[in-house]
Amino acid sequence: MSGQKSRVRLTAGRVADFACQPGKSQAFLWDTDTPALALRVTPTGRKTFVFESRLHGNTIRLNIGTAADWPIEKARGEAQRLKVLVDSGIDPREVERQQQAAQAAQKAIAAVKAVTVAEAWAVYLADRRPHWGERHYQDHEKLARAGGTTANRGTRGRGVTIAGPLHPLMAMRLQDLTAPVIEAWASEQAKTRPTPARLSWRLIRAFLAWCAEHPEFSAVVPSQNPAKTRRARDALGKAGVKQDALLREQLPAWFTAVRNIGNPAISVYLQTLLLTGARPGEVLAMRWNDLNTQWRGLTIRDKVEGERVIPLTPYVHHLLTTLPRRSEWVFAGAVREPGKVARPIAKPHHAHATACKVAGIEGLTFHGLRRSFKSLTEWLEIPAGVVAQIQGHKPSATAEKHYTVRPLDLLRLHHERIEAWILEQAGVQFDAKAVPGALRVVAG
Repeated sequence: MSGQKSRVRLTAGRVADFACQPGKSQAFLWDTDTPALALRVTPTGRKTFVFESRLHGNTIRLNIGTAADWPIEKARGEAQRLKVLVDSGIDPREVERQQQAAQAAQKAIAAVKAVTVAEAWAVYLADRRPHWGERHYQDHEKLARAGGTTANRGTRGRGVTIAGPLHPLMAMRLQDLTAPVIEAWASEQAKTRPTPARLSWRLIRAFLAWCAEHPEFSAVVPSQNPAKTRRARDALGKAGVKQDALLREQLPAWFTAVRNIGNPAISVYLQTLLLTGARPGEVLAMRWNDLNTQWRGLTIRDKVEGERVIPLTPYVHHLLTTLPRRSEWVFAGAVREPGKVARPIAKPHHAHATACKVAGIEGLTFHGLRRSFKSLTEWLEIPAGVVAQIQGHKPSATAEKHYTVRPLDLLRLHHERIEAWILEQAGVQFDAKAVPGALRVVAG
């Protein structure tokens, strides 16, 4: 402690009269009733009650509070409480730090408990976006969207958009997203839109698994995923097995109708889907630098493996060279506003549906074109592993997965045979040895 101390019994009058001497940075007036209590005053006139004692041979001093806020008796009581802690070998400063940490933890837990599903969903999307393809990310945004906005050009139907299946869950608190809640949501969504509801359920299930492992949200999410229940799965039902695919005898009518579509980008897009067996989004995401004309290869951004290279077959190469180069995207739409970059065309469902109607073909989807590629190869007895590698399916056997390596030239041998046979069945006249035209660069 400091040397000689000025001690008096602190009273309201003495507290009011006590002042700091000129030239001093502070002055202390010690209480006789509670020796560990003092009144400290600064040259500005600020008066504060302080506690001072010794612990483990060291002096500790703590502020209790200002004289304006603390009556003398209350300050004495606080000083006595602190002295009991010190005499017990406890540092009051450490006790205060622990209390502050506990209060901070309680506030943090309260804040997490107040977090809505939408807030956690936004963090989830930002965290996972680098690991997802663009289409997968857009699915997350679309299925959680509020709706009520004017439909964009190209959107099916008219008027305003409707809310996504996940939107009813977004305003809820994350901790309230329990199994019964999800089961009730699944039952309601299954009544009107079971297919997008099933996809939404898979997305919310993955989201809750991520929350359980994330430090910020794990405290309010149960360890057992509330979306993984039999009731929720049964409420949504199983997706029906789709069988839509082009038959060999339908090829002439389909090609004739698709080649007569007024929009060249759409016409080429649909033919490329069929002749590559790729996923619709993979073809739509093609860029001009994905075409390797030297080695006749086509790089596909694969949602499973990251990317794969398939043969750039003669007819597909010919089709692509007929398209104008408006931007980096192969299937770019027209630029409608000056200064804007042409973006990939919206999926042309309407144009394809119209072409199928003209051809007398019902229920053929974009994925049905991918299924058609696989089905038509059965006529040629192409090895299943070759078709799987071209389409980007995972190997289904150990030998295929670990021991079979097919270079691009070997794939080309089979793929060009597939393309030539399909064109022959469709009645499309094409000289595979003809040199494709040079790519054209045009203004939007």
